[in-house]
Formats: sequence, C-alpha cells, structure tokens
Amino acid sequence: MDADGRYRVVGRTSVDLIKSGGYRIGAGEVEAALLDHPAVREAAVVGEPDDDLGQRIVAYLVGEGIDEQDVIGFVAGRLSVHKRPRQVRVVGALPRNAMGKVQKSLL
Repeated sequence: MDADGRYRVVGRTSVDLIKSGGYRIGAGEVEAALLDHPAVREAAVVGEPDDDLGQRIVAYLVGEGIDEQDVIGFVAGRLSVHKRPRQVRVVGALPRNAMGKVQKSLL
C-alpha cells in the first residue's frame, strides 16, 4: 500500500531470467555450460545492473585453479555471445538456504 492508500500487486524479482541487451537469458543454460569446465565445481549466474545492457551476466564460481579468461573462452564455444558471462567471480562457497538451494539474491 502506498502513502495514498492505493494497493499495488507486486511479485518476486526473477533471478533465473536475465534481461541483457534485449535478450532474455536463462541462468540455468549458462550455469550448465560453466559446469562443463573441469575446474568448476559449482556455478551460479546472476544479472547485475548495467547502463548499456540493462543487466550484465556475472558468474559466481566455486572450484580450484579457475582463471576468468579461460572460463569465458571455454563457454564461448558453447554459448552465443549475448549469453557469455561478462565477469567471473571466484568464491569459496555459494550462499545456500536451509534446503540447500543457492540464494542468488545474496550474490
């Protein structure tokens, strides 16, 4: 309810659908391509605000010996240009809820 007493129906923000450069990109497809890389044990992909693209794809990865450019080059043969991560962040662990689901809103 706003200050004037009007109600507005709102929903949750989707973290699994990224809108980048006019495309709708499913995070799951990008995550699957990243998980094919031998150094990547876990992957989570989110859209972060970008002035030009609307959202840019950022990958959070867990693994050993991950090199950002190597991973981006690896998925280049599997994904269209607009689906490739613009940035890779290596983390020790992905935040999870009590059920074990990745909490992408915390990334």
